[in-house]
Amino acid sequence: MSVKKIIFLNQKGGVGKTTTAVNLGSALAQLGKKVLLVDLDSQGNLTSAVSADNRLPGTYEVIVGKCSAKEACQSTSVQNLYVMTANINMAGLNIELVDQEMREFFVKKTLDTLGSEWDYILADCPPSLGLVTINAMCWAQYVIIPMQCEYFAMEGLNLLMRTVSNIKKSLNPSLKVLGILFTMYSKRTKLANDVVEDISSYFSSLVFSTLIPRNVRIAEAPSHGLPINVYDMSSSGAKAYQKLAQEVVGRVAKSE
Repeated sequence: MSVKKIIFLNQKGGVGKTTTAVNLGSALAQLGKKVLLVDLDSQGNLTSAVSADNRLPGTYEVIVGKCSAKEACQSTSVQNLYVMTANINMAGLNIELVDQEMREFFVKKTLDTLGSEWDYILADCPPSLGLVTINAMCWAQYVIIPMQCEYFAMEGLNLLMRTVSNIKKSLNPSLKVLGILFTMYSKRTKLANDVVEDISSYFSSLVFSTLIPRNVRIAEAPSHGLPINVYDMSSSGAKAYQKLAQEVVGRVAKSE
């Protein structure tokens, strides 16, 4: 069984990228999959969302060769769920890599040393299309695009699709979009329903049938350093991420 490599991508911040990486990872771990979360964002929100220690060597130290990828994997409070943390050092990585030869492949070179002990490696990208994000796209097999149900979503989505297509053509032919995920969805608002309908009509086969609801328990969970399925398993948010995990497993199996 080969490891499934998934990144969460959106150049816009605040769309539920990190929340989805953490909660999908935890839901997959609950299904018995061995999952590694990789934090590529200098803000380190994924790191704090699972109460990991960002003072220990993490993603930055691995990429610059200060330690091995295996040494940087920390366990979390969730069985089968591990994390490679990010700290503020990640902020300078875009600049550090600019003059390097094969600068787009540092993340690939790093994470591909991990071998096949993982079922899934999920990487949370920064909210920009800089060099670190391009590195992640050169490593990954699958892209999940989390997005909010708002008017500007469509414009950003077209740019993202073009970027993925360009990387696929020039640097990583095995890259594909696994799906578009609507987050913070409220069925009571006409705007949310209009946006879902619009994007589903353009990208019908790509839109996940699971919609992640606007749910106060999802918003509270990171402040406790816990994924939603540990913080409140009975919440609508936890149930949505469990459903998404099953949908992801099905899509990955179908695409292989």
